[in-house]
Amino acid sequence: MKILIPIKRVVDYNVKVRVKSDGSGVDTTNVKMSMNPFDEIAVEEAVRLKEKGVATEIVAVSCGVAACQETLRTALALGADRAILIETDVELQPLAVAKLLAALAAEEKPELMILGKQAIDDDANQTGQMLAALLDWPQAAFASKVDIAAGVATVKREVDGGTETVEMKLPAIVTTDLRLNEPRYATLPNIMKAKKKPLTTTTPAALNVDVAPRLTTLKVVEPPKRKGGGKVADVKELVAKLRTEAKVIT
Repeated sequence: MKILIPIKRVVDYNVKVRVKSDGSGVDTTNVKMSMNPFDEIAVEEAVRLKEKGVATEIVAVSCGVAACQETLRTALALGADRAILIETDVELQPLAVAKLLAALAAEEKPELMILGKQAIDDDANQTGQMLAALLDWPQAAFASKVDIAAGVATVKREVDGGTETVEMKLPAIVTTDLRLNEPRYATLPNIMKAKKKPLTTTTPAALNVDVAPRLTTLKVVEPPKRKGGGKVADVKELVAKLRTEAKVIT
């Protein structure tokens, strides 16, 4: 079974994001970039399935600028067998990424695609669902446990009321939740081996996909700074402030 793992290069989660002075976007100059944390979980799950003998090949794919090759090499060091970069300088939106992945899936013919449920930069949480619709594949979003047997995926997924378990025939789409697993660290020997693993490059034009943005960002602003707390003398004063200032009770 072949598993395709889309990954995204994002600003590292430890970095405090800065907005550009003109409000046109986020400043990424000299900022540390890394693999989207939810995508790390997806890679780890694919590697575990291969270790169990369920999967035979793991293909990591990323869409974006040439620097995404670094992120793909990380995926290779974590256990992916080969990587594909769909290189473009266009700012990709979820629908464009889903179309690129759908076109690539038509060529690669994977039986399972595991995606992070969302990227920590735009928090869109759309690509997996759009991809499933484009491919007309069954999907299980927010997965906290995945089992594959006899061409059927059994997925426990996080829902508002707790969890639910679904079964779906392969090929299928799964998006990862935080509780699915704990990603491993890449060891130095595997990092060295990753340099020799195949990494090919293609383009949206070669896949016959239009990636022109459908949405326009008007302005990006930082959220307002939180005000400091205060002390009250008694419960009566607290209730008064909740009613008159916070307006959370009537």
